[in-house]
Amino acid sequence: MLIASALVLLALLVLAVAEGLRRTRHAPAPAALGALLAGLLAAAVVATAVGHQPSGRAGVAAALAALVLATAGGGVVTVAVFAGVDARGGPPQEPPRTGSLAAAGQVLRGGAWIGALERVAVFASLAGRWPEGIAVALALKGLGRYPELRADDRAGAAERFIIGTMVSLLWAVGCAYVALGPALVRLGGRS
Repeated sequence: MLIASALVLLALLVLAVAEGLRRTRHAPAPAALGALLAGLLAAAVVATAVGHQPSGRAGVAAALAALVLATAGGGVVTVAVFAGVDARGGPPQEPPRTGSLAAAGQVLRGGAWIGALERVAVFASLAGRWPEGIAVALALKGLGRYPELRADDRAGAAERFIIGTMVSLLWAVGCAYVALGPALVRLGGRS
């Protein structure tokens, strides 16, 4: 029950940040991103403290809720981070500068869908106790984007790719840990 409550509170934080992005179309305050990360960390600490071992219907429900949170919430977190990074280039009313991360976002089409699929693959790899699957997913993503990242006229694309991948990956791993708990820590031993 404690894990379910932590996941619900984390989902509410994600929804609050998403609503703030929708209303203002500006980068969220650093405090909002900090609250999201603190919420994920707090949920992970709760999972560790209670020694959460997913089992039965409650375990399946927590895993499914965390998968949805990893997939959809990860998109919100990634957009919020990009909004913060892009805001450093000038006021949001200005069109994206050539070479900026904002302009690179127009080059890397399909990034939201690819990111969602990446988070599903990461979560499923950890839930399936096959962490090597994360490397496979990241390799496929990198190889698929390689031509776009190497093009000389695509300044900022590589940076956007790296930032988005890292934010997405860390969020999905954090959500998987909250749902699956200490079982993830023992992946190396395959117990």
